[in-house]
Amino acid sequence: MTENTAPQADPNPAIVVAVDGSAVAYQAVAWAALDAARHRCPLRIVTSICAPVGPSPTAVLNASDIAWLESEGERIVGEATRIASETLTGEGVVMSSEVTTEPIIPHLIGLSRHARMVVLGSRGLGALRRGLLGSVASSVTHHAKCPVAVIHTTAAADPVSARQPVLVGVDGTSNSVAALELAFEEASLRKTGLTAVHAWSDVSGPYMPMSGWESVEEQEDATFGEEMAGYAERYPDVAVRRILVKDRPVRFLVEESEHAQLVVVGSRGRGGFTGMLLGSTSNALLHSVDCPIIIVRGE
Repeated sequence: MTENTAPQADPNPAIVVAVDGSAVAYQAVAWAALDAARHRCPLRIVTSICAPVGPSPTAVLNASDIAWLESEGERIVGEATRIASETLTGEGVVMSSEVTTEPIIPHLIGLSRHARMVVLGSRGLGALRRGLLGSVASSVTHHAKCPVAVIHTTAAADPVSARQPVLVGVDGTSNSVAALELAFEEASLRKTGLTAVHAWSDVSGPYMPMSGWESVEEQEDATFGEEMAGYAERYPDVAVRRILVKDRPVRFLVEESEHAQLVVVGSRGRGGFTGMLLGSTSNALLHSVDCPIIIVRGE
């Protein structure tokens, strides 16, 4: 009799990083390599040679075109592997590379089901200007099943950035709890502090009530302290700075991100609708911060 068993989860899932030959993608490789070393997990480098599909008539690739694409794909992952190796300088991270013929977005979403994290550059070779979030980064952050790190301009791996804290947004939702867990872990592994920002109102402007804020603020501050207490006990090596703000969190988090090496937020907050793939805060931060940012989904 054959016994059917469910596939076992990988006890040490890999960090997956996508490359396309752009400068920011290679920065993402350096960042992913360092994080793989911190987590003592494998690093998987992926690129796609799938020809873009557009409106008809579409070009038909001949054997020579296909051979060139395969060669280019191998060149890109080869350069990415070299960058990762030089970044790690003998850290002993197990690395693998893949050149796929599948479209990169569904391929990465599929890999995200069993990955520790997916890492992307904020824009690819098709981006028109600085600050424009690429279609791959946008789609994968919306649909991936694991945390997604988006690297904007640099890997923030220089000595000055390495002394900066990890910044996390907290609002009490399940996504926020998952983000807090990951942020503490990253801060501990990076041997740095953590700045936790709790925005206790999603309302600002002329419609804000004029009274009753004091009692709400006290309650939110107590809740904030309770949320943080368990993590502080588990990560005594992480110095924590708590900030309670009465306003929408985006502007404050963007300002604080200028003094952080990494931003961590949940994929959607308490203002998000059930089933919403990416909340307004996380979406706005993806387009606004310069340092690396990780988007985390709750259970």
